[in-house]
Amino acid sequence: MTRRLLFSYLTLAALVLLCLEIPLGFVYSRGERERVVNAAKDEAESVSAYAALSLAAGRAAQDLPARVAHCAERIGGKVVVVDDTGAPLATSHPLTPDASRALTSRPGITAALRGTSTVDVRTSTIGGVEYLSVAAPVGQDVRPEGAVWLTLPTRTVHERVHHVWLLLAVGGLGVLTAVTFVGFGIARWTGRPIRELERATHELADGGRVQPVTVTKGPPEVRSLAAAFNRTAARLAHLIDSQHAFAGEASHQLKTPLAALRLRLENLEPNVTARGQGSLTAAVTETDRLSRMVEGLLAMARLEEHAATPGPIDIGAVCAERHHTWAPLFDRRNVSLVLFAGSVGPVLALPGSIEQILDNLLSNALRASPPATTVTIELRLHVPARRALRDARPCWVDLHITDEGPGMTPDQRARAFDRFWRAPGAPKGGTGLGLSLVQRLAHASGGEASVRAAATGGLDAVVRLPSAEPMAGHAPGGATQRGREMLALHVAGHVHRAPASQPVHRESIPRP
Repeated sequence: MTRRLLFSYLTLAALVLLCLEIPLGFVYSRGERERVVNAAKDEAESVSAYAALSLAAGRAAQDLPARVAHCAERIGGKVVVVDDTGAPLATSHPLTPDASRALTSRPGITAALRGTSTVDVRTSTIGGVEYLSVAAPVGQDVRPEGAVWLTLPTRTVHERVHHVWLLLAVGGLGVLTAVTFVGFGIARWTGRPIRELERATHELADGGRVQPVTVTKGPPEVRSLAAAFNRTAARLAHLIDSQHAFAGEASHQLKTPLAALRLRLENLEPNVTARGQGSLTAAVTETDRLSRMVEGLLAMARLEEHAATPGPIDIGAVCAERHHTWAPLFDRRNVSLVLFAGSVGPVLALPGSIEQILDNLLSNALRASPPATTVTIELRLHVPARRALRDARPCWVDLHITDEGPGMTPDQRARAFDRFWRAPGAPKGGTGLGLSLVQRLAHASGGEASVRAAATGGLDAVVRLPSAEPMAGHAPGGATQRGREMLALHVAGHVHRAPASQPVHRESIPRP
């Protein structure tokens, strides 16, 4: 806003200066030309009158040369006086015989010998005089006794006109400089309330607590906007606090009765007949599912309440650690877990977010993978093609979790990140919050999450995170300078095969 106001002030000042200085410059140029022409006419008439008196007194040879020389010195030009035949009587400068004979061919002298005064003026584009000559007859009779021919140099006139244009230009620049400083101060003062609102808006967009904007000066529209913003920010903060409090308190309050309910159901197991064992097992399974749902809601509430700033995290080390932690569980389900960790460098992410993303995606992949299949963890470096040397587009690191399960249709993949949504025919035990939490963690880290169809027929869950380092040595295709260092850790378990209907509980996930 400050730049726009300053540009408006400078544009208006420049237009005013142009409208004033250009006419002023042309008026001065025209006046200077007229002044020089009138001065030359006066000098020619003065010399003509003196020559007439000298000729009448018979002293032209004695008096005219000194008078002509004095006039030429005063005006800085040349003066020639001729008789009625065109022969020179007195000159301010030496003339060659050819120049003396050529005097009668001058249009101005010829007209003056016929009794007519002439002025020959040619002007340049800015009004300066390029050429000036004045001829006047000597005497006022029908047939003049001679003629006076006066020529002036134009350098002085040009210099004066150019000097005036230069002064006008310098003055205009000075005025624009003064307008710049004054306009900048006015623009800063005018835009101060807007900058306060902008700062508060950015704080609100970043999830911070916004102090009320105190705008007591400025236009009424700005003060009204500040008051409306304060009301909106306060209402939004109240709604967010209420949502966080409700989610947190409800989750905490539900954990205790759910734990008591599960304990009571387990205590009933010795007293339930074989016919009721299935119903009891289903009740325990649903209780576990409800417990995981409560934990997911609590995790999402904590994520929204304690939003942190993304920092550099070694995603390769985190993937290796989570692979080592999850490998025994995959081994018991007769599912292979493979890690391809390339040299991708650190990424920007929230502290602990990559671990939660991997846990949720691996849990979903394990639940959807049939026995004797493979789940793959792969890191890929994505470098956008550079269009210019100073292209500042960031590099990205893609985390792929690929399974060989039944997969999803395009419509189902479009709804995969909705809260509490579960695909039709999905294995029992899910809560519908895992992918939603993954997406929120990815967005909070500055990245994005998506679900694609895998080439193996299952799902390819992709989490794209911004790289923490500029990858100057990487080609657009994503390969490093040394090539991709692929580390494959293949863990194939055949020791224990769990039934496909057996639920996988988050409590059973091993922790380091």
